[in-house]
Amino acid sequence: MELQKRLVDEQRSAQVAQQEKLQKELALRQILSPAARQRLANLRIVRPEYVDQLEAELIRAVQTGKVPIPVSDEQLRAILERLQAQTREIRIRRR
Repeated sequence: MELQKRLVDEQRSAQVAQQEKLQKELALRQILSPAARQRLANLRIVRPEYVDQLEAELIRAVQTGKVPIPVSDEQLRAILERLQAQTREIRIRRR
């Protein structure tokens, strides 16, 4: 009984996660120009965790009206540069 309930809960959570992913992809398809989508896909190969943060930032910026639709490749690069400046740079000094 407990195992069945856990299985049903896992299936529901997987379905919800899949729906959220599809909604996010649809929103990004409407927000980004083809060149910007390609840049984001290339970046996802190298730094997938960074792309997740960037996608959330893009969706928030469009919802608040800070960024016009569609976001061009140049605008995406500017946003990328701004986000990279916010991340802390780690330097290793050797003595």
